[in-house]
Amino acid sequence: MKLTFIGADHEVTGSCHCLQACGKTILVDYGMEQGRNIFENAPLPVAPALIDYVFLTHAHVDHSGLIPSLYANGFRGKIYATDATADLCDIMLRDCAHIQMQESEWKKRKAKRNSRLEGAEPLYTMEDAEGAIRQFVACEYDEIIDICDGIKIRFTDIGHLLGSSSIEVWLSEKGQDRKIVFSGDIGNICQPLIKDPKYTEEADYVVMESTYGDRLHTTERPDYVRDLTEVLNRTFERGGNVVIPSFAIGRTQEMLYFLRQIKEEHLVTAVPDFDVYVDSPMAVSATQLFADHEYACYDEEALEFVRKGINPISFRGLKLSITQEESVAINFDDKPKVILAASGMCDAGRIKHHLKHNLWRPESTILFVGYQSIGTLGRAIFDGAERVKIFGEEIDVNAEITKIEGLSGHADRDGLVAWLNGFTKKRPKKVFIVHGEDTVTVSFASYLRNEFGYDTYAPYSGTIFDLISGQFDKEGVPVPAMKKTGEAVSDVYARLKAAGARLIAVIGKVSGISNKDKAKFADQINALCDKYDR
Repeated sequence: MKLTFIGADHEVTGSCHCLQACGKTILVDYGMEQGRNIFENAPLPVAPALIDYVFLTHAHVDHSGLIPSLYANGFRGKIYATDATADLCDIMLRDCAHIQMQESEWKKRKAKRNSRLEGAEPLYTMEDAEGAIRQFVACEYDEIIDICDGIKIRFTDIGHLLGSSSIEVWLSEKGQDRKIVFSGDIGNICQPLIKDPKYTEEADYVVMESTYGDRLHTTERPDYVRDLTEVLNRTFERGGNVVIPSFAIGRTQEMLYFLRQIKEEHLVTAVPDFDVYVDSPMAVSATQLFADHEYACYDEEALEFVRKGINPISFRGLKLSITQEESVAINFDDKPKVILAASGMCDAGRIKHHLKHNLWRPESTILFVGYQSIGTLGRAIFDGAERVKIFGEEIDVNAEITKIEGLSGHADRDGLVAWLNGFTKKRPKKVFIVHGEDTVTVSFASYLRNEFGYDTYAPYSGTIFDLISGQFDKEGVPVPAMKKTGEAVSDVYARLKAAGARLIAVIGKVSGISNKDKAKFADQINALCDKYDR
């Protein structure tokens, strides 16, 4: 029984783990990397055609987005996911394929005009996405599923997104039994619409995310409706638009939930009849799926609206923009409005057009409602860039830039700890910390070890762990990603932090060397510190 770490190791996106047991090869998630790539991922241990199954925690692209590329390269196994995740992937993977093909065509046209540039083939096509979608097996929450001889799984609601789950995996081979739990993305408590995370009580090993493992959300439950109302009123008084970069699935529906209440209670006085545009075909389709899965996934507050015959994410003045013509028309309407558009990190999609039309306007507001990865356009804007490049054009950033605090689909440090402490019947032998920024995985692993006594490890890509012996077959090392032409020099600082994290890891392994060598190592470290600590 082997566990190989492939993606989202000392990074936040691109989740992928590989299990090899009972003669089968299984991927748990296979996601795209988004934003800046810090470390190279190790290759899959076998060819895609030899992978038997994929177990998928949820539909977000950083967990699911590369599955069609598996299909393109020969994978024909089954993909197990919750019913809602399967339905969402039907939308999201098609959208990813569409974006891939669009970008490929754009690069090819550009290459025709400039012989020094090269065109690019898409990672996968619409046919590949549709082929992968046909391989999905929709599962219910809390049902134990026999995958094959020696392998069983169960999906548990983890409260991060419609259909999101942690996955329990039972393995039995040659008289040896092991249970490993993959947390997926652990949800924040008290999110609108969906249920809080459900805990799992026993495991031999745990692989858990650490996105917010170094921070705490506000101690008091934020008043999102109040905060959003304040942004709307002051922006509309200036005559501007409120532009919200928002993930099409999850965050868009949460914002609609708050906006419905604001409309119903007449809280906006500046422009009481303001319109709300959802400018994303995927978000429009996903919003319908929320209604389709309301009884399986909605929390009690949202279900109370449903029982009264009220759609909690629909209201008067909501306008759904699907065609490109409808999207373009939004920016020719002078009336102050709310524009919700993807992508949530501003790196692709229709949001870039709305930023181009609003970033330079001091009367408008760009309202961030989600995490912005390092290296994304959204992160640059939020961090205070005075100008940004969009579609090759320099745009001044004059709009108000703000964020609704506390609105997060991820648990904070205390929420992560609460989930891990839920293993009350059988405490895990080892906890692997993944899916966090480089220094966060190290600091959170240390926090769990020092404060709660867990045996923790933050693996780099390429690490291989034997679930039977409880020993490492191979420990991965950080391999810096290849730089793209023109990439910001500030990335060098990320390399420095990564080197520091590696140093800490190495120090933990030198206990067996002689005192003389330890002293020499310490002197070398101190000499470097003396050189730069000025």
